[in-house]
Amino acid sequence: DPAAVQRFASSLQREANRLGHIVQEIIELSRLQSATYVADSGMVNLNEVISDAIDRTQIAAEAKQMRVLTDTSEQVFVTGNYEQLAIAITNLIENAINYSPENTKVSVTTEIEDGIVQISVTDQGIGIPESDQARIFERFYRVDPARSRETGGTGLGLSIVKHVATKHGGDVSVWSAPAVGSTFALRLPIYSNTGETNS
Repeated sequence: DPAAVQRFASSLQREANRLGHIVQEIIELSRLQSATYVADSGMVNLNEVISDAIDRTQIAAEAKQMRVLTDTSEQVFVTGNYEQLAIAITNLIENAINYSPENTKVSVTTEIEDGIVQISVTDQGIGIPESDQARIFERFYRVDPARSRETGGTGLGLSIVKHVATKHGGDVSVWSAPAVGSTFALRLPIYSNTGETNS
């Protein structure tokens, strides 16, 4: 049956892509956990990182007719690894897209206070129950496994974000309410004139 062949082939391709994504995230997480310092660390333009992360998620956003809006007019620099920071912010935006309905928006903003820059990713999605919020940064933890499989989620994305934040001297937190949406806040020390991060 040609239709059945097409259906099963599509399913195999989807699962193969998902498996490849899991392997890449496991490798990335293992690197972060085993490293004692941030490799290839330097001064990073955070606005460029955010713009790059949005570009990486553009296809997913367009597929759901969603807009990713930014308010990052102020130039902000941090000390760190460009690619690790891009992966972390990309993961936050991807999650916002995956767990939001079509024709909604995701906003990415930055705010500086006391030597710390906060990157906030806010969506209009399904939200996260309060009982799950304390565990969502654990490896492989998924609030809704069925939906995660549907969206291609691995349960590793937020754990990677947490490890990137920690390695860069920062942290990540979440505010969320079911049927309202979520805001993930990634906080990092800004780059100082002495070439060191503020703490």
